[in-house]
Amino acid sequence: MLREASVTPFLGATDLKRARAFFEGVLGLEVVSVDGFALVLRTGSGTIRVTQVETAANAPYTVLGWDVPDVASAVRELAARGVAFNRYPGMEQDELGVWIAPSGSRIAWFLDPDGNVLSLAQHPS
Repeated sequence: MLREASVTPFLGATDLKRARAFFEGVLGLEVVSVDGFALVLRTGSGTIRVTQVETAANAPYTVLGWDVPDVASAVRELAARGVAFNRYPGMEQDELGVWIAPSGSRIAWFLDPDGNVLSLAQHPS
């Protein structure tokens, strides 16, 4: 049953206006709805629900990621819109902040306004 069901990721945000400015204005996602409880955004495969919270719980790992056909182009595009990409000690990342995983996947990380770790990934064909 769940194997065929759509998945909706949830993120916490302490300020939905700020979250909307980032996800819609910077990342370019379409807003489906917004109310006092959550901001719902459309993605290529479903929706993301950004929920109003008192305090965001910041996981030290990626909580949401996008698979893109060209990670370098996506990083450049978002960097031009003001997104700063994370650098991690001990990880060999290129000038754009892209790390190549043992699998050959190319991954770059960035934060949303509440400190949630997001990523872009390009996987080998």
